[in-house]
Amino acid sequence: MPFKDECRLCGRVLLYNYLRRCWKCGKFFCVDCMVPEVSTGDVSRLLCLNCARRMVSPKSKDKYEPLKSYLRFRAAFTDSVKLSFAQIEGIIGDNLPMEAYRSEDWWMNSPKSVHARAWLDAGWETSEINTKEGYVIFRKVKNLQSLVAQKKREIEKPKKPFTPPPSRILHHKKPSKTKIARLYARLKNMERQRAAPQKLRGNFKPKPAQEKRVFKQNTR
Repeated sequence: MPFKDECRLCGRVLLYNYLRRCWKCGKFFCVDCMVPEVSTGDVSRLLCLNCARRMVSPKSKDKYEPLKSYLRFRAAFTDSVKLSFAQIEGIIGDNLPMEAYRSEDWWMNSPKSVHARAWLDAGWETSEINTKEGYVIFRKVKNLQSLVAQKKREIEKPKKPFTPPPSRILHHKKPSKTKIARLYARLKNMERQRAAPQKLRGNFKPKPAQEKRVFKQNTR
């Protein structure tokens, strides 16, 4: 009896002959829910529509991230940067909102706004805004390394004063009289065993000294 399985995307139950495995996620899909590989167009390597959409769709990225990288680069050799609105648009690769051209409040150093957080995280803040001529001057507040070190100190700073754990003083206990008596008896037994004549195994008995002398005389 032929085996069947369902497509993970559309849910249709089909025979295995009509199902294909996605080389990206390893699941089975019907032919209608699969496309060739989007990068090379190889028909032998099929992708499901979910995996193909993840490969084609761009990754979400902060719009003002390039501005933060640019200000970090300029922080190495200058303390103030004057940028026109057109230059900022060229750096971020997108247009600024119309509020940036009309109101100076848009350029306030507020960490709640996304665009202001870009230059605040880089260690800069806006010092002068001119909406008529269309430029803004950034001023370096602190070095980026000092900001990172300050954040680490704030995180690692203990809330309560440090109290060392109580030290344990080791007291050498004197051995008891019973233990001393047992050790003394053990030493006496070892001395007696060493002083006692050596016992030989079996029924063999050593010859007396007189018999040994007589035996030596006969051998001569």
